[in-house]
Amino acid sequence: MNRSYLFGAFLSAEKCQRYYRGEVRYVIVTADSGERIQLAFRHFQPYLSQLGIHGRFRLTVNAAGDFLQLEKIS
Repeated sequence: MNRSYLFGAFLSAEKCQRYYRGEVRYVIVTADSGERIQLAFRHFQPYLSQLGIHGRFRLTVNAAGDFLQLEKIS
C-alpha cells in the first residue's frame, strides 16, 4: 500500500546552488505529521526556479518506503 506525506519546502537559490556544487545531495523535510523525511535533491529539480524551491508538496512512497512520486500541490 502506498503512503503519502505532505510538507512545505522552502530552499533559497543559494542553498540550491550547493547541490550543483556537489556539497549537498539530500534535503530533509518535516511532514505535516511530524515525521522527518530525507529526499534526494534531484527529485526537487523540476520545481527549481530562480528563487529556489518554494511550495507545498506531496511525496508518495510504496510500502517499502521507496520513492514513487513528488508533486507540487501549491
